[in-house]
Amino acid sequence: MATDADAQPRDGTLAVSAPLEVDAVDGGWDEECDVLVTGFGAAGAASAISAHDAGARVLICERFEGGGATTISGGVVYLGGGTRHQRDSGFDDTPEAMRAYLATEVGDAVSPATLQRFCDDSRGMLDWLESLGVPFAGESDPPKTSYPRDGVYLYYSGNEKVPEVAAIAPPAPRGHRTAVPGMSGYGLFAALREAVAARGIAVSAQTAVRRLVRERATGAILGAEVARLPPGSRAARRHARLARWAGRLHNVAGGLADRLRARACAIEREHARTVRVRARNGVVLTTGGFVFNRAMVAEHAPAYGANLRLGATGCDGSGIRLGMSAGGDTARLHKASAWRFINPPSPWPKGLIVDTQGRRFCNEEVYGARLGVIMCEQHDGRAWLILDRELRRQATREALFGKLRAFQSVPSLIMMLFAPRARSITALARKLRLPAANVEGAVAAMNDAIAQQRPDPLGKSESTRHALTEGPFYAIDISATSPVFPLPTITLGGLRVDEQTGAVLDADDAPIPGLYAAGRAAVGLASNGYVSGLSLADCLWSGRRAGAAMAGGVQAAPRDAVPAPGGHADDVATA
Repeated sequence: MATDADAQPRDGTLAVSAPLEVDAVDGGWDEECDVLVTGFGAAGAASAISAHDAGARVLICERFEGGGATTISGGVVYLGGGTRHQRDSGFDDTPEAMRAYLATEVGDAVSPATLQRFCDDSRGMLDWLESLGVPFAGESDPPKTSYPRDGVYLYYSGNEKVPEVAAIAPPAPRGHRTAVPGMSGYGLFAALREAVAARGIAVSAQTAVRRLVRERATGAILGAEVARLPPGSRAARRHARLARWAGRLHNVAGGLADRLRARACAIEREHARTVRVRARNGVVLTTGGFVFNRAMVAEHAPAYGANLRLGATGCDGSGIRLGMSAGGDTARLHKASAWRFINPPSPWPKGLIVDTQGRRFCNEEVYGARLGVIMCEQHDGRAWLILDRELRRQATREALFGKLRAFQSVPSLIMMLFAPRARSITALARKLRLPAANVEGAVAAMNDAIAQQRPDPLGKSESTRHALTEGPFYAIDISATSPVFPLPTITLGGLRVDEQTGAVLDADDAPIPGLYAAGRAAVGLASNGYVSGLSLADCLWSGRRAGAAMAGGVQAAPRDAVPAPGGHADDVATA
């Protein structure tokens, strides 16, 4: 893995160097702060606000203009345990039910104690976000969907209603979408940015952290060397334009977007000035994941290499690599989330999915990230969704008149219009060059279970069961390589951290003095699997944790220690 700052990346990946070793704490610094935050998305903003509110002097260094993957996200935060919006919408939820469900998704990515603390703190985090000006709202009839239409801001954003999961924990809608129109991430980050500005927290834009500064004798991180473009300069303006255009073009012209990123990176190398920043309480790495670093993806998560990279240019693993350069240990770098959402249109999950062997391999109603991961890791990223005439008719009507978003309706209409079709399942299988006997058997098993009133072989709920009996039949290509229906992917692994403080750990489980990580640069709640809103919730929660620890000098605690649950406004209101 390259760490040479003079390397010439072809796609705009930031090159970082090994730490600068110094002998004295008080020599050669250009600027000073208490807490240095590297990256200004949700995790960076939460770290900065938390540290500032605890009395620290904070500096945020952001390679671009701020927002990162947060600002282009859906703005969904996974919150529960009985939030006021859940209660006002008529839904009972408890931290225990939330924990029981999330345990099925989180697995062993974090300790049970940390998961419980996250759930206990969830209502308090909603209060905190709303105090910063982030708007949320309830919904009396929350849907289960990939992303709700405008006006719907509370929904089932995971697998809560899938029968096998609902048997473990009572379903509750926990996807709290920021209550602004469109893709709501911009509204979430706008409120966080405003909260940062209102506190007078310094933000140095177009400033990339290239290496850490470490005290030779102790190994403590004292600060960082950053590369800053001159504010307001021609080079800075050109750099900003290139970065903006790369973001706009990424989904439709990825190669061109990469070339624009490389040009922006060249501007950084040519015009940025090196500044050495002393961070008295430490540096927190909040630069996101590494899906935009092709070399890291190829090394750690090759099953996802052909997928659409979802995120921002800064999601290139620079924070992870900085942490590694200082001795930080990593985990779960092979974990990623691939989003194959087939709802909406809502009739699609009533169909049947088969792989290249013609075998059904997944309950079609599961959350799209679970389907995508199974497809990529176990079935070479290839699969087809089989519909009959009635399901295609219903889905077409919903795509045309159901007020879906363009990214939901347009691909589905195109794929249904041009999907291979045949009068029989056998003929369709042959047209797809799949083993006809296997496809016939999968359809027959599903149909027979319905006819005989037996449970679905893969656990479908009654509301999504439909017998495929009347042709013509259609095959929708939902493979990762589909040009019409790309498979968005994010990475989930990162630096291992102390779960009480966010301090980066070395291979011996010892915290590295002065170095912290949060969000997707760190292992956290979303590092095993993904449901909508869990990554943003983890970014905000882990950012608050790191910021408070850095400002307060909190010492690392044993992994399984459970601190007292945080208070929140609901406790006061119901006391």
